Amino acid sequence: MSISIKTKLGSLVVVSVFITTGLLLVALRTETELRFITVFSVIATLLITQFVAHGLTAPLDEMNTVAKGISHGDYTRRVRGADRRDELGDLASTINRMADDLEAVDQHRKELVANVSHELRTPIAALRAVLENVVDGVSAADPETMRTALKQTERLGRLVETLLDLSRLDHGVVPLRARRFEVWPYLSGVLKEANLVAAQRGLTSGSGNHTRTDVHLHLDVSPPELTAHADAERLHQVVANLIDNAVKHSPPHGRVTVRARRGPQPESLDLEVLDEGPGIPEQERYRVFERFNRGSVLSPHGKGSDGGTGLGLAIARWAVDLHGGRIGVAESSRGCRIQVTLPGIPSARG
Repeated sequence: MSISIKTKLGSLVVVSVFITTGLLLVALRTETELRFITVFSVIATLLITQFVAHGLTAPLDEMNTVAKGISHGDYTRRVRGADRRDELGDLASTINRMADDLEAVDQHRKELVANVSHELRTPIAALRAVLENVVDGVSAADPETMRTALKQTERLGRLVETLLDLSRLDHGVVPLRARRFEVWPYLSGVLKEANLVAAQRGLTSGSGNHTRTDVHLHLDVSPPELTAHADAERLHQVVANLIDNAVKHSPPHGRVTVRARRGPQPESLDLEVLDEGPGIPEQERYRVFERFNRGSVLSPHGKGSDGGTGLGLAIARWAVDLHGGRIGVAESSRGCRIQVTLPGIPSARG
């Protein structure tokens, strides 16, 4: 049963009145002096008030202590009494949820700094080694050496561009330029670009850098004349990052399928990217779109693959959210199947 603070205070007043009235009646019947009755009445009322006040102020004192700790960066303490069924219980629950959120944000910030530092250090260290060898005369400044330096510079540039995308995401300054387009030629161009880049220096989409040329990319669009309404540049980020992720986790000579179908609303689009890799455990599916999450697969399949930066799927989710769509991991008998739904023309949303 839930008893509010107002009810408790009202009960305190009623009990005090009853005690005072009862003592007055006793005084009238026993001819006790009024001053004694007044003293007893005051003492009884103070004792009851002190008991009730302690029950109200003790949780507030604890909340104040926890709040001060949070303001100084201590997110480990929690307020007891969150199971109380009154306003103080609600306040305790709110403070504990706030502490949980702040602790998660603080942990995410620390992971962000650590991961960004690690990802930036790798290409910078490689580039520095190449240039030091050239300066010291260990290596000649031939085209092959310069290509190695260029590769690391490009990787560094892709990472910086990805971080800029995430910064724009957080500040909400990325506009959505949606238009109607034909799905088959558009997705065909994205897949051809992926194959071309893979053949030249490794399939890259801003989140990884690997040289998987053994994975076959397959496009399945039905009907062939299918059209959709979306921002082509942002959709390119979605498809390219999903392909990148699927290729990285495909077995040797595996197959990645990009499937497109008409959505339930006018100009809406249902996309699927399927691979033949180990798949994603069900308990981790809710985390795969978090920043810097690399999953539990320690070594992606295939020569030349790496784990990427863990930003690709986060950017894909951001681009889909920007459209007001949905993205998630769906059940699959083999490998991983990621579904994307774009809502179509603005008038069809909601």
